[in-house]
Amino acid sequence: MENFIYSSGDSKMIDFQDLDHIDGLSISTISANLYNKFRDDLVMFYFRDGANHASVYTQSKIVSENIKWNLNLKSKKIKILLVNTRNANAFTGAKGFQSLKEIADELSSGLTKKQIEDEDKPEKVSSGEIMFGCTGTIGEEFPKEKIKRCLPQLINKIRYTQNKLIWMKAALGIMTTDLKPKLAMEECKIANSKVKIYGIAKGSGMIFPNMATTLGYIFTDADLSNEILQKLLKKNIETTFNAISCDGDTSTNDMVTIFSTSKIKNKKIKNINSEEIKDFDQALHSVLLNLAKRIAADGEGASKFVKVEVNKCKTQEDAKRIAFSIANSPLVKTAIAGRDPNWGRIVMAIGKANVDININKLSIKLGNIKIIEKGQLSKSYIEDDASVYMKEEKKIDIIVDINVGKKNFIAYTMDLTKKYIEINSDYRT
Repeated sequence: MENFIYSSGDSKMIDFQDLDHIDGLSISTISANLYNKFRDDLVMFYFRDGANHASVYTQSKIVSENIKWNLNLKSKKIKILLVNTRNANAFTGAKGFQSLKEIADELSSGLTKKQIEDEDKPEKVSSGEIMFGCTGTIGEEFPKEKIKRCLPQLINKIRYTQNKLIWMKAALGIMTTDLKPKLAMEECKIANSKVKIYGIAKGSGMIFPNMATTLGYIFTDADLSNEILQKLLKKNIETTFNAISCDGDTSTNDMVTIFSTSKIKNKKIKNINSEEIKDFDQALHSVLLNLAKRIAADGEGASKFVKVEVNKCKTQEDAKRIAFSIANSPLVKTAIAGRDPNWGRIVMAIGKANVDININKLSIKLGNIKIIEKGQLSKSYIEDDASVYMKEEKKIDIIVDINVGKKNFIAYTMDLTKKYIEINSDYRT
């Protein structure tokens, strides 16, 4: 872990919640030497009794082999999630898919033996109960031999109790160009039962909403069916992971998955609109939004975290379109990087969103600074005040009121700096 923290540059390892133990989950991390430097790059999440699950995946027309594998899974319960970095296993064809099958076969055999050693009632672990997460470079041969060699050690390192260090190692182990790990947690109730929701994620570039947006993994000890998990995840993804953008690109490997170990025997939930699930619903949204904001704030080369709030539109889709037109505009993002309150670029981005607006009702603010009121430059606007705001604040709020309806949307992004170009031009070298 120390080696990886050191390699994270000037990243400050602060502001993380103390994730501890979730019953039914074990975590193991290891270095499979997928990078040229020593760091954890292979992470296994093991559900010794299985876990209910639900996922959302990329909608890219070119998807990685691990996404194809996951989509073919038929088992209602998952026993293992194996995540590797450095290699996306995308554009690798049948060979890349076959690599996953070989790894799954060896992993299922090894964990079946582990079940016999550790469990009173051991169960056979099937390769069809194994899910994969892959992230890294597209088009390179998948390093199956390196991964296969490490599986016995990965299994041997299984610990049935987690703590903050283990969670941190897992979050660090799934990172690629991220500078900071992403962790979040909430505790809540389902009816009268207290449950936990923990989450980790990775993402720094190639992030734009299209169903999912990055690698995000959520774990709960609640007892919830696959159907309920799927409905809750789909409902809450729209205003969290689908509300962030770093550079307007969508990966071949995007996935967000929630796992339920069912160790807390809460009241059975049959409808996500029932009163008993409302607290869990809100807590899940909080965890997803926390992780999503961390991804946007850690965008490659970012120096500013940017919230784009668009209010009072006819439809939420209109609000979303305007918000992302602003959030994805290179001209807006570079102006923010340059600490330049060039509000004309915001106006440009609103105009190109292809949404009908009444310019005489348009209002724009930077934080609390009024710029445009009713389609005119505000009489109270002082550019020097806006310049100070852009220079001194680490979090920039762009607030747009269209004033033709009641629907709103908030997008989260980052500025576009010279560092972004350096990171992505040097990514493979």
